[in-house]
Amino acid sequence: MLLTLSISPMQLFGQLLIGLINGSFYALLSLGLAVIFGMLNVVNFAHGAFYMVGAFTAYFLLHYAGANYWWALILSPLIVGGLGALSERLFIRRIAMLDPLYGLLLTFGMALVIEGLFQNEFGSSGKPYPTPALLSGGYLLPFMYLPKYRAWVIVCSFVVCMATWFAIEKTRLGAYLRAATENPTLVRAFGINVPLMITATYGFGVALAALAGVLAAPIYQVRPGMGADTIAVVFAVVVIGGMGSILGSILTGFALGVIEGLTKVVYPEASNTVVFVIMAIVLIIRPSGLFGRAT
Repeated sequence: MLLTLSISPMQLFGQLLIGLINGSFYALLSLGLAVIFGMLNVVNFAHGAFYMVGAFTAYFLLHYAGANYWWALILSPLIVGGLGALSERLFIRRIAMLDPLYGLLLTFGMALVIEGLFQNEFGSSGKPYPTPALLSGGYLLPFMYLPKYRAWVIVCSFVVCMATWFAIEKTRLGAYLRAATENPTLVRAFGINVPLMITATYGFGVALAALAGVLAAPIYQVRPGMGADTIAVVFAVVVIGGMGSILGSILTGFALGVIEGLTKVVYPEASNTVVFVIMAIVLIIRPSGLFGRAT
């Protein structure tokens, strides 16, 4: 059966923009997952819940502390990252030497508890979060209308992702982090507090999820189920890019967002499954992922 496409350039570029926006969130969230798994060997199933908590924290800061969007963009990742570091010290550290399956089960339970508490308190409907005045409106380009806030989300996500990649791959701190995962005893011999480094790494990965939540709040509204709706696709992104691969998560996140957007143009019915079809194909051809290292 041949597909006949009747879509204007405006609609095509509009779907590409939506794909890039979704890809921005996929990249940020999968980056946090990759950092946590690559450094701690923990499959953090609570990542989607922390993404949701980041959005709610921005909502609380606005309505109860009067903090605007820009303050929320700074404070929310710090607050949620601190909560993530606390959860690592209280819970995750206790199963650090066990099979990774225990970490998956623990974080999955944490996600259910967090999402259940928020849903019980706020229900399942979304709460609006206003777009900052500085980023309201948009630009009328020859081929599409570009909202300022959407463009900001794409640029901000890309800059944060690349800065994180540079910090981990090209700096001395990143070298210490990578060394701590390979030989923590040797790293301790150089006077480095490895447990503190592990806690900070988990908190940083969670803070990336909270940052994505703040960026998503004006677009998708703030609701308890926003993390559960996204986490399955984000895990697929991490698997396709390669578990623990920082650059793989970033590139795959943006690429799959665009592919998902184009699929909505060509064959809308497949847009919800195309990511998982790609994951299955990649795992058959290259089980370690596109950028992962074979073990």
